[in-house]
Amino acid sequence: MAFSVPNRDDGYSSSRIRSKRDLTVNQARLVEMMQQKNFCRIENLHIRAGEPVFDPHPRVVREVKLGGENSSRPEAGIGDFTLKRQVQDLLVQLDRVGDGVIEVLVVKHGLPFSMQVVEHSEVNAA
Repeated sequence: MAFSVPNRDDGYSSSRIRSKRDLTVNQARLVEMMQQKNFCRIENLHIRAGEPVFDPHPRVVREVKLGGENSSRPEAGIGDFTLKRQVQDLLVQLDRVGDGVIEVLVVKHGLPFSMQVVEHSEVNAA
């Protein structure tokens, strides 16, 4: 599966990302966080130049399934694997955000499910 986003000034393009080994350190850290928590909300995740940053640390609210499985995803212990479409789509969205904050990133089954981003719109006066 291929996806495409414009190349940034540094020649980097998330369209080349297919497996975990292709991720930057911070992208891999985000993927590992999602896999470890399995079900959670990641709040106030700062993005710089399309990259997740962890200073300041995002707030992570773990969801506990009563009577259900609450452990990490099995993939959390694997060094490399093909990224699921949801992760690839998340990387495209991070590129689109550029510099900003993801208010809420919802994670289900260790994968990004949805996110809320505050956008500033310009209204043209007639």
